[in-house]
Amino acid sequence: MPPRILLEGRPGVGKTTVLARLVERLRAAGISVAGFTTEELRERGRRVGFSVRQVGGGRAVLAHVDLPGPPRVGRYGVDLASFERLALPSLEWPADVVAIDELGKMELASPAFSDAVTELLDRDRALVATVHTFRHPYTDALKRRPDIVLVRVTERNRDALPEELAARLRDALHQP
Repeated sequence: MPPRILLEGRPGVGKTTVLARLVERLRAAGISVAGFTTEELRERGRRVGFSVRQVGGGRAVLAHVDLPGPPRVGRYGVDLASFERLALPSLEWPADVVAIDELGKMELASPAFSDAVTELLDRDRALVATVHTFRHPYTDALKRRPDIVLVRVTERNRDALPEELAARLRDALHQP
């Protein structure tokens, strides 16, 4: 069974940074990675939204204060069509590891996305995803799966985690 790792932590603790650094280390080691990461969109120092970026590929707006929605998550309107157009194909690319940032309220507003993640977990592929600490039926069920390793990201461990996880994945995938 390939590793399935959920990186759980509070907002702002560094989950996205851990995942991005892990992706860099895996790619540098010759391990192929598919999936996507998210990034804050800022204007004049203020967060106004989020973008989604394919690993090694395109980018689109996920959510923005100026988008009407629906859906809306907090003050952000979510552009599900743009998200699905970019994120869904990135989960299908052939790769040793799939990286997903994140399994959060905005992303899970897309039934097609949650279905794609469920299907991905039924395949023989390694997965690393970030997940919020908040309760949500979908992520709560994932956290209870016996094939999931839940790793808590904290300010204390976030700097060491990318290398620790890269080593774990290299060993599991039998890479040097």
